[in-house]
Amino acid sequence: MGKTDPKQFDAIVIGGGPAGSTAGTILAQHGRNVVLFEKEKMPRYHIGESMLPFNFFPLQRVGVIDQLNAGPYVKKHSVQFVSQDGKTSQPFYFADHFDHEAAVTWQVERTEFDTMLLNNAREKGVTVLEQTSVIDAVEEDGCVVGAIATDSDGEKTAYRAPITIDCSGRAGFTMTRNKWRVADAKLKKIAIWTYFKGAKRAAGRDEGATTISYLPAKGWFWYIPLANDKVSVGVVADKDYLFSETRDYETILWREIEKTPWIQDRIKDGIQTGGYNGTADYSYHSQYCAKDGVVLAGDAFSFLDPIFSSGIFLALVSGEMAADAVNTCFDTGDFSAAQFTEFSRKFRQGSEVMRKFVYAFYDEGFNFGTIVKNYPHLRGDLTDCLIGNVFKNLDDLFTTIGKYVELPPTIDYGEPFIREAVTV
Repeated sequence: MGKTDPKQFDAIVIGGGPAGSTAGTILAQHGRNVVLFEKEKMPRYHIGESMLPFNFFPLQRVGVIDQLNAGPYVKKHSVQFVSQDGKTSQPFYFADHFDHEAAVTWQVERTEFDTMLLNNAREKGVTVLEQTSVIDAVEEDGCVVGAIATDSDGEKTAYRAPITIDCSGRAGFTMTRNKWRVADAKLKKIAIWTYFKGAKRAAGRDEGATTISYLPAKGWFWYIPLANDKVSVGVVADKDYLFSETRDYETILWREIEKTPWIQDRIKDGIQTGGYNGTADYSYHSQYCAKDGVVLAGDAFSFLDPIFSSGIFLALVSGEMAADAVNTCFDTGDFSAAQFTEFSRKFRQGSEVMRKFVYAFYDEGFNFGTIVKNYPHLRGDLTDCLIGNVFKNLDDLFTTIGKYVELPPTIDYGEPFIREAVTV
C-alpha cells in the first residue's frame, strides 16, 4: 500500500477548481513539483458564470487569455441593475472607467472554463489526478506533512509534501475537519436557478451584460447571457422567504418570476432547459487561514454572496496569493502557519470590501443612483468595486455609503492558527 511508501512532492493541492488550478499552475511555473487532486472527472457542472474584469490578471499570469478570447464565450462589457418597478439603470460600462483590454471580460460556462484551467495546469507541469479524493491528512507533531487519497477504484495512496494548499471548495476539507466554518449570520441566502434557450438579449455591446433585477425585500435575480443562445436565470433571497410555501425549486423560481416583470419580458419567448438547481448557506468563512503545513484558498477559505460576481474572482486571486506565499516558504524551508499572515491580511482586505458592498446592497437605504447623483466623484470608486479593483483604499466610498446604511464591522477571522509552544 502507498501508505508505507508515500509519493513525494513539493506541494499538494486539494481541488481542481479555479483556485486550485491557479495555485498549482503558478507553483509549477516556479519549478515546483506539484500534485493536484480533483475528486470529480472534468468536465463537470458548476454554477458561477459571470466574470469580473480584474479576473484578467490572474488568468493572464497562468496563460489562458488567448484560449478565452478564442473560445465560444459571450463578451461582457458591463453590468446593469433593474429596479422593482422595472426601470433599468444606465449600464456600468467597464471601459468607460478602466482603459485596458481587461475591461472586456467573458460570460463562461464552468464546465468548459474549469476544464480549461485544469488542463492548463496539467500542461504547465502539474501532476493532475482526477477522480481522486483526499480522505485524510498526514500529520506529524501537529504539522500537516501529506495526504491520503483514494482513486476511483478505491485504492488508497499516501502522498507527502511540506505544504498542502486546500482548495477543496465549499466542502472545506481542512475547515470541516477542524470545525473552523463560521456562517455569516446576516447573509443566510439561498439561490435557485435554471436556463433558457432563445430568451431575449440585447444587441451589440450590451449583448453580454450581466443584469441584476431587484425583488421586494432586497432579493434579486441574475440574468446572464451565455453562448449558444442560452441564458442563466437565478433568484437569490432569504432562505425563510423562498421556502415559506414550498421547497420545490421549480415552483419557487416561477413564483418569483411572476413578481418580476423585467424577467418575465426577457424569458417570454424562451424555452426552459435543463433542471432546476439550488444551493443554500451562501456566505461563510474559515476561522483560520492556515495551520502548520496547510493553507486555505478559494471557497475552502471563504465564500461570499455573489451579487457582484465575486465568486471566480476571489477564487482566482486567493489561489494566486496562496501560491506566491507558498513559493516564498521554499526559500527558508519554513511552512509554518505564521508564514501565511500577510497572505491572509492582503486577501481579506479585498474580500472585506466586497462583503461591505454586499451588505450595502441588501440594505433598503442603499441605491446606486443616489450615490452617483449626490457624490459624482465616487462613481470611479463604485465602479472599481464592480470590476474587482478592491485591493486599494476605498475608505471615502464606504464612509459615504455609511451615511445611508449600517455597514458591518470588519470581522476578526482568517489569521493563521498559531500553536502554542510546547515546553518540556
